[in-house]
Amino acid sequence: MQAIKLRADRWQTFRRRYTAELEDHIDEIERLRSLCQNETVTLVYSARDEAHNNAVVLKELLSRKQS
Repeated sequence: MQAIKLRADRWQTFRRRYTAELEDHIDEIERLRSLCQNETVTLVYSARDEAHNNAVVLKELLSRKQS
């Protein structure tokens, strides 16, 4: 059980840090968001875990409502 909690903690830390890094490039995020409205966009990742990777975080960010 402790290993699962550790992985969950590491995932949350990764998500927070990667989101902050992406938000530093808001112009590119907005460009991607615009592309997603009109075209199919494929997010590629190399992690083995389909549920915990950079593409998941990017998709979450792109899916958020614009403020």
